[in-house]
Amino acid sequence: MLVVSVELCTLHLRSSNDPDTIVASSLFADGAGAGIVTARPPEDGERSFVLDRFETRITPVGEGDMAWKIGDHGFEMVLSNAVPAIIDDHITGALEPLLAPDADLAEALATDAAGDHVAHWAIHPGGRSILDKVEARLSLSEEQLRPARETLRDFGNMSSATVLFVLRNILDREAAADGDRVAAMAFGPGLTVESALMTVEG
Repeated sequence: MLVVSVELCTLHLRSSNDPDTIVASSLFADGAGAGIVTARPPEDGERSFVLDRFETRITPVGEGDMAWKIGDHGFEMVLSNAVPAIIDDHITGALEPLLAPDADLAEALATDAAGDHVAHWAIHPGGRSILDKVEARLSLSEEQLRPARETLRDFGNMSSATVLFVLRNILDREAAADGDRVAAMAFGPGLTVESALMTVEG
């Protein structure tokens, strides 16, 4: 099955004196990504991810801090400066159900050592301050955040397509070895945290 994500964020670009609108307009970009979801094993030379499990959580606050609204001039993106702090406060709780089935990972998350047990982190680069908060809260290394930071620098925030670019970056790295664990996270309106645990294969 082919899963495609296409985002045309520039369709909603508009001028404004509102600081939150200016920030949102400067971060977002157009992008498209796709992945093949299959039960067949990879062929020789093919590299892929095995999807171990995924979770969705909505933070108890932040409904109005990241949202799309329909205004007089089209869609209006709301991205307040409170979003990094909300993610900082709730990222550990959002990851608990994803890592709970694995006792070692659950304990690592509880002791701020998740970065030591999961080799690669595909964090949705919603902005530099979001990546900074996730890096600090989960005690990740600069190298673990490099795929997300490079994606933000080279392509911007392409909304839902962005995490596919980060995953591609990880898969292309020599440091991504067969059997390595990968944790992926994306953030959306609500404030919604989508997460997945995968294993590098091939």
